[in-house]
Amino acid sequence: MSSAPEVAEGAPRPFTLVAELTYRCPLRCAYCSNPVTTSQRSTELGVHDWQRVIGEAEALGVVHVHFTGGEPLLHGQLETLVASARSADLYVNLITSGVPLSRARLASLCDAGLEHVQLSFQAATPELGRHIAGLDALEQKLRVAGWVRELGMALTVNVVLHRQNAHELPALLRLAEGLHPSRIEIANAQYLGWALKNRAGLLPSAAQLEQARKLVAETRERLRGEIDILFVLPDYHAGRARACMQGWAQRYLIVTPDGLLLPCQAARDLADLQFDDVRSAPLAELWAKSPALQRFRGDSWLPQPCRACDERHRDFGGCRCQAFQLTGDESAADPACRLTPAHELVLSARRQAERPVGVEPLVLRGPPGNAG
Repeated sequence: MSSAPEVAEGAPRPFTLVAELTYRCPLRCAYCSNPVTTSQRSTELGVHDWQRVIGEAEALGVVHVHFTGGEPLLHGQLETLVASARSADLYVNLITSGVPLSRARLASLCDAGLEHVQLSFQAATPELGRHIAGLDALEQKLRVAGWVRELGMALTVNVVLHRQNAHELPALLRLAEGLHPSRIEIANAQYLGWALKNRAGLLPSAAQLEQARKLVAETRERLRGEIDILFVLPDYHAGRARACMQGWAQRYLIVTPDGLLLPCQAARDLADLQFDDVRSAPLAELWAKSPALQRFRGDSWLPQPCRACDERHRDFGGCRCQAFQLTGDESAADPACRLTPAHELVLSARRQAERPVGVEPLVLRGPPGNAG
């Protein structure tokens, strides 16, 4: 472990490394954050590259690492990377579907230093799980949750909530509570990537969202002191922009399977920015000097009306990827904010969501196991 963070003068200190080990996944979730059109290149990072990234991230001040994907369990040397992260004194979290996992492998990951597992649930019933993710994995997920608790690791149950599973929220909360996690995350879908492609079938109505909010609030109060419950309001209904990833290139380092250093997982779709490969230079140099990371860092670049807004130091103009995907301009004000000229794009989508709720077709992410 380094004695002090080696952050260049003027660059913010990052706290989290998101290590996207692969884009491959056995699930095909209709809201997946992985790229819609960009397949991973054949030149994936090798294990030694990942070990260097982990060590250099710790030297920059990072304190925890999220191993994710795709499905990180499909990476053949995950145990080695977990051990490397623990040897660097990083807190190690695995973000997983739990599908390609045995108890023996989970035990080996625990022995390597894994401390926390975030396990995703798509639905409370097999039929809806297949509709949303292309696979019924419910029983496997329940087994994995039990193994996590048996092995003494912390467990977070994550549910991405949307139009087609909101009616199952009571059952999902009961299911999650019965698994005795330390945390339950009810994370409404954020409409980027595959979720934007499926927005018409995923965006909840105002009534669905309000019912979900009330139910989560009641459950949170009942379980206070036992289980932490987080409810993330979707941007489209918040009325204000959020500081995506706590601000562009402020606190998060995202490294893709093919080695790109990003400020968030959706940023590689921004057409006008060229992100650097972590094999091209030390991580500290890229973090401090990369033109792509500096482009929207802080708030000096902000357009109007953001430049004059009292919230600019908190939300930094909102999500750059959302601004790009909705307006075609990554430097535009985030249309999620009600004060922006393009807010009508969001209001229009919300109006369309006020139709009768039912099972609607979804475009699932690529063929099973592929990059999408």
